[in-house]
This record gives sequence, structure tokens and C-alpha cells, in this order.
Amino acid sequence: MFRRQMLGGAAGIAAMGAATALPRFAVAQGSAARVLKFIPQADLAVADPIVTTAYVSRNHGYMVWDTLYGFDQDYRPQPQMVQGHVVEDEGRRVTMTLREGLKFHDGAPVRARDCVASIQRWAKRDALGQVMMTVVDELSAPDDRTILWRLKRAFPLMFEALGKPATPVCFIMPERLAQTDPAVPVKEMIGSGPFRYKADERVPGARIVYERFADYVPRPEGTPTWTAGPKRVHFDRVEWNVMPDAATAANAMQNGEADWWEQPPGDLQELLRRNRNLTMEIQDPTGLMGMARFNHLHPPFDNPAIRRALLGAVSQADYMTAVIGTDRSLWREGVGIFTPETPLANDAGMEALTSPRDYDKVKRDLAAAGYKGEKVVLIAATDFPSLHALAMVGHDMLQKCGMNVDFVSTDWGTVVQRRASKEAPEKGGWSMFFTFWAGVDMANPGVQQALRGHGQAAWFGWPTAPRLEELRNAWFEAPDLAAQQAIARDIQLQALQQDVPYLPCGQYFQAWAYRRNLSGVLKGLPMFWNVQRG
Repeated sequence: MFRRQMLGGAAGIAAMGAATALPRFAVAQGSAARVLKFIPQADLAVADPIVTTAYVSRNHGYMVWDTLYGFDQDYRPQPQMVQGHVVEDEGRRVTMTLREGLKFHDGAPVRARDCVASIQRWAKRDALGQVMMTVVDELSAPDDRTILWRLKRAFPLMFEALGKPATPVCFIMPERLAQTDPAVPVKEMIGSGPFRYKADERVPGARIVYERFADYVPRPEGTPTWTAGPKRVHFDRVEWNVMPDAATAANAMQNGEADWWEQPPGDLQELLRRNRNLTMEIQDPTGLMGMARFNHLHPPFDNPAIRRALLGAVSQADYMTAVIGTDRSLWREGVGIFTPETPLANDAGMEALTSPRDYDKVKRDLAAAGYKGEKVVLIAATDFPSLHALAMVGHDMLQKCGMNVDFVSTDWGTVVQRRASKEAPEKGGWSMFFTFWAGVDMANPGVQQALRGHGQAAWFGWPTAPRLEELRNAWFEAPDLAAQQAIARDIQLQALQQDVPYLPCGQYFQAWAYRRNLSGVLKGLPMFWNVQRG
């Protein structure tokens, strides 16, 4: 179902029981074999994965919280916390039954009403969840293990929505936490996932620590792939050691002080490949798609003509070379709104990105659009190498276009917090930032957050784009793949010729580095179950 409807067609994206009790050892005993040391992409600035789309927060979420459904290697939803479900009345009644033995980290049982409250909170923040809830007449918990849905009409993407790894993920929290305003971070990291968060060992900017949750009950059947299947934990402790300096991280990998590095930059990958103790692998075939996000609320980028003019300055090759190097097998240019080599990818309006680049023409277009030298506050992360590379190229691009740029370099955590501000740039807000999305999060209008045009409720940048919203709604109603593809062309034309919600900056493929004595590393996201040493 996901391959047909979420990715837009049957072609899809090419694929990439009770747990046995494990003995626990105190860290003081020096049991290094029982500790996994990981270098994340950035520090954990926001620990609640519902209020942000930051991937580091999503990855943290999978440690602490569990999901009703997971995704397998073919991007199909599979039961995770649920034992199973029954669909009746032509899809208008869905009954889900929770597995027995599910517990939160504080010892309380997981109940259906915890799930109902968590779904409701998540759906207010998620693009696909928002659509799903428009067809829900009733979402209730008749008893502690039963989740009951009554729908106005069938919603075929329900299981995909509840299990997708695209941010924000529908993580299940205790009811008392899930009743928190979805725009306000929860105060406790209490979940029912395979790891417990060690708040007492948190060192902002340096360390995040998790310990194995002894009472976690994995699914008894299935094969672990992506976020689906049994989550069997083989380490007592996982330490995320934040290392913004790439050379320091590379030395830690070379010297055996770290086991796994999520995002080694391109200029160090060849060095790491030569180390016989390390493995370098590209684990996500959908890649990462870069973008420059505009703030649509304030000048100068509240003017769509100014946003359109900047399309003529984008050199995707420059952006991708800065991020990952000159090896063209690791990146693509000519990238539009949807993930390349997925059913909705198309060439409509691509001349805006692929025609010869002409800065003089862009300057003239900006002047004609009404740009009068307003300051552009570009916020950039110095401790996130790939994003810093994008921002440096973007800074140069804006200057060549004659724009008045205030380049604000901070850590990624500060960028994450500042980009949530709707204040004017001169009052602590912003004009532009750069980010990446996984290709699976960009494959269609149902999951792509940056395409939404519903104003103040939209993703950071808050564009108001009624025609994009109209086309998105039509995509959900499309009867078949051909109709979906036709609408996707219209969406791309609208995005590139009219609204320009962001500047597409290309696609690249990120390799992980990890020690050869690790086995069971899953593809997709950095997941810490199934992995073992030796």
C-alpha cells in the first residue's frame, strides 16, 4: 500500500517474542563490550520528537518511545506495538489490539488511552496525520488493549501514517505527557521503547546516554528491518558523544574510542575507508535532499517574486560538491520537488533550476521584484558540517545576487530553536536557513512538510499557498498512479513557477562509518537494536 500510495506508484523506491534476558553490568566494572559509543549528526537540542522535525530528535525518539506500526525494508507498514488489527464496514471501522506485556519506563502498563492521546497530539503536528484526522468521526479506547476508529470513509494510508519514519513520527507516550500542548515540549522522557533516557547523565553539547530497558518485550516474530520487526537489544548502554569537530570525530573512530559515526563528511571518507577496522556503507537509498527554506512572513521573502528570482542563482552542483565532494556518484543535480527515481519525480518547470546560471539577470529580476536592500538574516549551524557547507554556498550565492546578508553562525541547537520564532528578523527571527530531508520524507505530497501552504500552521517558514494546498488535496483523491503523477507535475510547476516555498539544492548519499566488529546494523535510520559486537 505504501509503495503505491505513499510513494505514488507500484514502482516505489527500490528496497534497500519475548527477548532473551541479557545480564547487566555496571559501567564501573569497565565492561566496554556492553557499551556502544555513537557520534550523532548533532546535539539533541529538542528532546520531544513531536514538536520538531529535527532528525536527531527523531532518532532519539526511537530509542525512548515505541510506535504502533513500523516500516520494513520495502516501506510497508508492519505491526509493532499492536498485535494486529481488523478492518470492517468497507474501511470505516478499524479495531487495533495492543500486544500484551507493554510497559512504560516508570512501570505503568501501556493502555489504549495512552495511544489515543498520543495519536491526537502527533496528528496536530504531522502533515499526513492532519489529513487523516479530517476523516475520523471517533477515536476511542473501549478497553485497555483496544483502539477503535470510526471513519467517515476509508483512509487507506492510516497504517502508513501511524508507522512512517518521516518526521514527526507517531511515538506513543503516557497519556499524561500526550496531553501536553503539541507546540510545547514534554517535560519527561518516559516511553515504552527499548532504551531508557538517562537524564542524570545528560551533558548539553557533549553527551546523551541511554540504558537498556530490561522490561521491554520485543515482538516475538518477524525479521528486524528498518523500524519493523523484533527490537532485541544487545548493549546495556548506548552513549551519544557529540563531536562537532570532524577531525576529532575521525580520530575517535580511528583510535577505537567510538564505534559508529552517523555523518562523516566527504573529505574524510576516503581516510576512513582505508582503515581496515572500519566499514563505510550508504544505508539509505533515498538519500538526503537539501533545501534553503524561506521565512514567508517577513520581508524580503514574503514577496514571491523575490523568491522566484533566486531560483536562477541556485547551482545544485556547487551545493552538493561543498557537502560531499567531487565524486558525482554520491550526489545528483537537476533535483526538483520530489525524490529522484520515485514515481512522482518529474521534469515540469525544471528549467528554473537547470538553465544557465546568470547572476546579473538575477540582480535585475530582484530589482524588478521590488528588492530594496532589505537585510537577509541567514542562520547557519557551525557544528553540523553538511548544513554548514550548504549555508556557506548559500551565503556566497546571496552576496553574488547583491542581497544584504547578515550571516548568523551558531550551533544547530540554536538554529532549531530560532527557526521556530515568528518574530521579524531584526527582532530575533530569521529570513532563511538550510536543511536536509531524507528522500523518503520528500517522495510525495502526503509526507512532504515543506510543501504545505497552510500559513501559520505550516512548517517553519509558514507559507500561505492556497493553490498548493488545493493540489495536495486533489492528490489524496486521485484514483490511480497516472492521476497522481499528473497532479505531481502541477504541484512542481506551482512550486517552481509561483509559490517557491523553498530552493531545492540537490540530493546526496550519506555513508555511515562503524567498526567492523559490529554486526546487525540495520539499514535506513541509526537504530540501536539488533546491533551487537562480534
